[in-house]
Amino acid sequence: MGTIKEQFVLVEGEKFPGKTYVEELLRPVFYDQKENLFESMFMIHKAHTKMLAEQGIISQEESERILDGVRQVESMEHRTIEYSTEYEDLFFLVESQIGEIIGEELAGKMHIAKSRNDMGEAMYRIVIRNYMNQAIENAEKLGEAILYQAEQHVKSIMPAHTHTQPAQPTTFGHYLVAIYDNLQRDIHRLKESYKTVNKSPMGAAAITTSGFPISRERVAEILEFDGLVENSYDAIATGDYLIEAAQTLVSLMTNMGRWIQEFLRMTSKEVGLVKVSDPYVQISSIMPQKRNPVSIEHSRAIASSAAAEGLAVIHMIHNTPYGDINDTEDDLQPHLYGGYQKAIRVLRLMRAVILTMDFNKERAAQQARENMITITELADVLARDYGVSFRKAHSKASFIAKKAASKHKELYDIPVDLVNQWLGDVQLSSEDWQAVVDPKCFVERRKVTGGPNPDVVKDMIRKRK
Repeated sequence: MGTIKEQFVLVEGEKFPGKTYVEELLRPVFYDQKENLFESMFMIHKAHTKMLAEQGIISQEESERILDGVRQVESMEHRTIEYSTEYEDLFFLVESQIGEIIGEELAGKMHIAKSRNDMGEAMYRIVIRNYMNQAIENAEKLGEAILYQAEQHVKSIMPAHTHTQPAQPTTFGHYLVAIYDNLQRDIHRLKESYKTVNKSPMGAAAITTSGFPISRERVAEILEFDGLVENSYDAIATGDYLIEAAQTLVSLMTNMGRWIQEFLRMTSKEVGLVKVSDPYVQISSIMPQKRNPVSIEHSRAIASSAAAEGLAVIHMIHNTPYGDINDTEDDLQPHLYGGYQKAIRVLRLMRAVILTMDFNKERAAQQARENMITITELADVLARDYGVSFRKAHSKASFIAKKAASKHKELYDIPVDLVNQWLGDVQLSSEDWQAVVDPKCFVERRKVTGGPNPDVVKDMIRKRK
């Protein structure tokens, strides 16, 4: 029978790669590489080869033969490529296939002044920048949808909440411009992060560049990078482009998740302010009356998952050496790719929901009259128009609110005569009291920069458009 070790080695083998190493590492990494890095790998092969010829390091004829071989392998249906223990990873498999076409010696010249280190870092950056571009594009489209709805609802009165409680009247347009601005800051963060990501490490080779007279600048230009990661050690060692891309992803999804949660609250029957369009709701299998806003639910869940992918990236880099290290490579990259894929799904889903949703203006206006949320205006009126100190005015307004609550009345149910009895030494006019209880008046009076006054909100929308 042999010892447990002998039995294990019999199955695993005694030469690289062991069966477990293949099944748990090389094979999964190979298919991740094939899925994500195939196109960028060939972009780099071609760019580097062109540069070698332009610099006179290889001849033009050699360059053309290499490029022809690269294109032939590139044109293969890469989905049919399967892992083989003959090759450590996708890089070696591709190199071997190119060698079969143009000969090993010429294929070897492809790799003059090029390492799997700088090539890998460049591939990661190319893939990440593509995802970031998609995220920016879809975030901007979502912003357009939010601003479109805001423009329709500059006069749609609704209650604003603080600490999850009805606080003061605002408008749906005012609220939407707020989440638009929040999204724009994340778009700005995406664009700034993109600048960090879109720098070329090519020419750093293993970590110290090369003795060949290469042009790092030319490869960066061909690959459409915005410049170089100049220091070659930094080009290979840094993980900050990963951290920045991940932090931006976490910010975008966390910020969106907060207002997505609020949209879910607004769609509930009890609140009833937002109606999700039919293409984005599902019915219950047993309760025929249900219109489940699952598109928003899924968006909330996927956003949380995307943020978690970003956090995974940061945790995987934490406390790793500043240098070439596997922790920032094949095991980490899929978290970032997957996180951005999920973020893009959320952006697209919520754009569809927001662009097609309906807002119940009448119900929102009624809710804005309830829970005494215009009472702040009473304090303002007393201080502004009746000469009462603001602290005393606030105290009187609080007293009125408590008296109304004790009688289970809304402010608009209480006649001005009774209010004046409670106020004592101050007597409100009927017109002033009606203005106090009117949420529309409350909103219109708040015309300070950034306030909910419809004209102010229209001006904010105009500037943003």
